[in-house]
Amino acid sequence: MIETPYYLIDKAKLTRNMERIAHVREKSGAKALLALKCFATWSVFDLMRDYMDGTTSSSLFEVRLGRERFGKETHAYSVAYGDNEIDEVVSHADKIIFNSISQLERFADKAAGIARGLRLNPQVSSSSFDLADPARPFSRLGEWDVPKVERVMDRINGFMIHNNCENKDFGLFDRILGEIEERFGALIARVDWVSLGGGIHFTGDDYPVDAFSARLRAFSDRYGVQIYLEPGEASITKSTTLEVTVLDTLYNGKNLAIVDSSIEAHMLDLLIYRETAKVLPNEGSHSYMICGTSCLAGDVFGEFRFAEELKVGDRISFQDAAGYTMVKKNWFNGVKMPAIAIRELDGSVRTVREFTYADYEQSLS
Repeated sequence: MIETPYYLIDKAKLTRNMERIAHVREKSGAKALLALKCFATWSVFDLMRDYMDGTTSSSLFEVRLGRERFGKETHAYSVAYGDNEIDEVVSHADKIIFNSISQLERFADKAAGIARGLRLNPQVSSSSFDLADPARPFSRLGEWDVPKVERVMDRINGFMIHNNCENKDFGLFDRILGEIEERFGALIARVDWVSLGGGIHFTGDDYPVDAFSARLRAFSDRYGVQIYLEPGEASITKSTTLEVTVLDTLYNGKNLAIVDSSIEAHMLDLLIYRETAKVLPNEGSHSYMICGTSCLAGDVFGEFRFAEELKVGDRISFQDAAGYTMVKKNWFNGVKMPAIAIRELDGSVRTVREFTYADYEQSLS
């Protein structure tokens, strides 16, 4: 058995998401780019590239990783590029999306050899959490003033609009897209491509993928544009677990179990958004609060039910552990970083990366 903790990526489960993406691509004509900000574990890119058109990035390192490890089409985006990195960004990208008109004007000439786009902010989104809302008041994410954008239309041939956040509601997506059309339709009709970003949970159970595909096709036909989607979480949902081991149990008003992992270090997004991890089947007569091994008092994965009492050495699998985990894992408290393992389509499991004290030491100075 592999020593815990480790992330286990199941290629069979990953393939289910890829097939749903392929279906949407075929029915809608949209292209799909993996959002590396959510998932960048390149050891499974060999599978994913057969179903997707390329990658989209948020930094120089991500765009380089997309070019070198995924290949195919590579989109570069950043909230702001620096003078010291713009040339390298351009060298790895097929398209570059600028966050602001000032960035476009500053670097348009340097990016003259590739397609150039601009991020638009429609000032409406599906997010219910201010931290993740790109349309929040005073947002720095994209341009919203139509007359200002009109003045730079000769320097761009595409737009990026990212305003969905874990949106599982097709009706809400449809309504928001309609508002985008009302506001920016005249501009969209003048470009060649539009990225609608990520955050659309179209690989989820019971999502109306055919209605979604038809809506995308209608949008594309109406404005004469190539649509891009940027699925991050949708690409890898339910494909991965975080495997941990119980180190200790105790009682303090509730049954507690401490595992060899940390929500702050290994599933940070859950802590940020005040969500709990998932354990299946989460049923039985024994209830435990599962706690991490760091010194943070709130290092708690959640409360779950088990068929038997937990004891030292028992293993627990946290579900849905691919998105915003491996890209955010950190060395808080020097807690051992989970290895990364892959379950191949034939059922065999192999470890593709382990992290050691040397990695911890060399991350510091």
